[in-house]
Amino acid sequence: MHISIDSNVYALYAHGMNNAKRQKTRMIYAKLGNIIKLTTELEMQPRSYGTDELLTSTEIHLIEMIGNNGELLSVTDLSKQLSVTKGAISQSLKRLSQKGLTTKVADPENGSRSIVRLTSKGKVAFYAHRHWHETMDGGYETYFNSLESERLDFLLEFMERLEGFLGRVIKT
Repeated sequence: MHISIDSNVYALYAHGMNNAKRQKTRMIYAKLGNIIKLTTELEMQPRSYGTDELLTSTEIHLIEMIGNNGELLSVTDLSKQLSVTKGAISQSLKRLSQKGLTTKVADPENGSRSIVRLTSKGKVAFYAHRHWHETMDGGYETYFNSLESERLDFLLEFMERLEGFLGRVIKT
């Protein structure tokens, strides 16, 4: 994904700005575009998460969903929680099962439904992924804790506006 702004639209935003403010605004747009590019690249890189299997972002987040919900979810539950089709979940689970990370077991309370469980290898991936998130924050927790509340409020407002903008663009 690439964020760019048409020069005519940018001219509307930049109208009335002094040169320093205009330059900072350009830098913000460039940084946003680069952050999105890097995030996309990060999401596309398969990782092993403590196992001998490379896992895509989709696969590890499905493992995360299963592990975070006490291994009590069915295919239907997973599809609802992740807002994807049951077919997509089934295909992902088939790949994870072939990699030895998940298995399905009969629901003891409802024989017509299966519950998805993590194998021991799947649990290794689940906990390694959790650890990866805990250790990869790059010092942001310390940085955010050092900020004044007003700066956090500004950052939160900016992120909310950006989120709203991207949501509107996707819908159009």
